[in-house]
Amino acid sequence: MTTEKLRKQIEFIKEIDKIKYIQRRTKLFNSDRRENDAEHSWHLAIMALVLSEHANCDVDILKVIKMLLIHDIVEIDAGDTFLYDQNKNHENTVEEMKSAKRIFGILPDKQAEEFFQIWTEFEEGNSNEAKFAKSMDRLEPLLQNVSNNGGTWKEFGVNYETVYNKKKVIKKGSTELWKYAKKLILDSVEKGFLLK
Repeated sequence: MTTEKLRKQIEFIKEIDKIKYIQRRTKLFNSDRRENDAEHSWHLAIMALVLSEHANCDVDILKVIKMLLIHDIVEIDAGDTFLYDQNKNHENTVEEMKSAKRIFGILPDKQAEEFFQIWTEFEEGNSNEAKFAKSMDRLEPLLQNVSNNGGTWKEFGVNYETVYNKKKVIKKGSTELWKYAKKLILDSVEKGFLLK
């Protein structure tokens, strides 16, 4: 007989399968295919493992990975907001909060609270772990757009200043990765991938 706790956990696992259908605007490296949220979250988690030595300070890497694996689950209900959207704020929204409460609320109470707290910590971006996790979240699409000769920057007419301002949050998690990212942004202007 299945316990109530296990039933809730399995129900959550089934629910989050929907993240595989959330399409992002950014395309895979050297590809015309758009990335989905599940691919994005997995990629960020691996990036954090590989790049953690470049964090500005010691971080609890397991906590960072948890943040990265769950940060976009809310998009199952709220949808993906393009980082460069001119009409809708990319930051935490009422829709995302409502989605977080619903989806994490499927879990047993203790896990629901933990996931909600981790998601909130990521959104607020104040802890060392959240800063590093956010640097991964901003670095990956930058690398993708560079690999695609401007990708969504060109597609949506995004300029240098906008990219720079959205990406500078990388510095809060890793000054080393920010130096690298700034160089990529400037190189993209020189190559014509990004409008000055």
